[in-house]
Amino acid sequence: MPHHHPSGFERDIYSVTRLNREVRAVLEGSFPLLWVEGELSNLARPASGHLYFSLKDPQSQVRCALFRMKRQHLRFEPNNGDRVLIRARVGLYEGRGEFQLIVEHMEAAGEGALRQAFEALKQRLAAEGLFDSARKRPLPAHPARVGIITSPSGAALRDVLTVLRRRHAGIGAVIYPVAVQGAEAPAQIARMIGIADLRHECDLLILTRGGGSLEDLMAFNDEEVARAIAACRLPLISAVGHEIDFTIADFTADQRAATPSAAAELVSPDATVLTSRLTALHNRLRLQLRQRLERTGSALHHARARLHRLHPGLRLAQQQQRLDELEQRLVRDQQRRQKQQRQHLLGLTARLHSHSPGARIAHWEQRRLALVHRLRRALQARRQGADQRLAASAARLHALSPLATLARGYSITFSRCDGRILTDSTGLAAGDEIETRLARGRLISRVERCLGDEDA
Repeated sequence: MPHHHPSGFERDIYSVTRLNREVRAVLEGSFPLLWVEGELSNLARPASGHLYFSLKDPQSQVRCALFRMKRQHLRFEPNNGDRVLIRARVGLYEGRGEFQLIVEHMEAAGEGALRQAFEALKQRLAAEGLFDSARKRPLPAHPARVGIITSPSGAALRDVLTVLRRRHAGIGAVIYPVAVQGAEAPAQIARMIGIADLRHECDLLILTRGGGSLEDLMAFNDEEVARAIAACRLPLISAVGHEIDFTIADFTADQRAATPSAAAELVSPDATVLTSRLTALHNRLRLQLRQRLERTGSALHHARARLHRLHPGLRLAQQQQRLDELEQRLVRDQQRRQKQQRQHLLGLTARLHSHSPGARIAHWEQRRLALVHRLRRALQARRQGADQRLAASAARLHALSPLATLARGYSITFSRCDGRILTDSTGLAAGDEIETRLARGRLISRVERCLGDEDA
């Protein structure tokens, strides 16, 4: 609020609230989103679900706030003494005028951070039921085509294809190329799992890559990848790293293979074993067919003997003779009925001819013509009488028309002031304008003087 100083100048005096609000606006508008690394201390977990703590290094510390909505995305549970990396924006807590950082993201720093994030995500997904054995689907016994989600240039792909060719060359393979490490790898893997599931051109999927450090395998410890595996409708095998390596993808997949080669062996039955089984089945089929043919042949022999004893030729001949008799009866009956119907038709035709309406139609036509002639004469006479009456009425109307009166030398005078017809001089004064209508044309006049009957 401005105050007047005795010297005449106005002083702009800030309230504490106004000062803190404007300082906060300056701070928040002057710094971009920052990455800051330090050690956690003074960690507080109120019932609201927010986190409040200090981030320090050997020389300084700064207050920080991590609100509940952002805290839900943490992959680990922070504790005092943990070294963390945060992404935050600079702000000011107006209530106490304290400079602070508003944390948007926090992760543990270094290799320990990766391990903590892995364990935290594993526990959270396990609590949701993503690792439950009840939701895992069995692998098809004889897949016709296998989808391989991996790097097209990696050794894992070569290992899988080599084992498939060696064990069962008839199994087809579709390669879904993705990056298997790096910042973009998790999104690529999750998206490719969805594409392969949507296209549904394979019987199962193998998600694989070779061994590496925990950091190298982090793409397969990603929550987005885990949820994509859980949502996939096709059976999926995870074969990531070496036998000692375990990833979140291994726990979520329908089955884990220790190595890429082991995954290929899981999905490809040995061709030699299949060939032996096929041979045995073929021999069983031939034996069963031979036995069935023998039983069918014996039954056919007995049926032929019985058919010979019950030959239907004689019965067919009798039925044919009966059919011929019925056909002849039908023809005779049809001819008789046609003759009767023809005679009946001739009788109806004669009756119709005797009752023909031609003569009556001619009589009524002549009568119609006579009536039309009479009607025309009556109409003509009536129209002539009407014309004569109309002419007489027009003559009488013309005689009574004011126009005819005007034509005989009379006129009609109006007051231009109020439009009334003047029959006497009453109501007029000197100077009034009057209008006189003649048989042809009008006159405009001005009254000089009004004279009554006595002045006439």
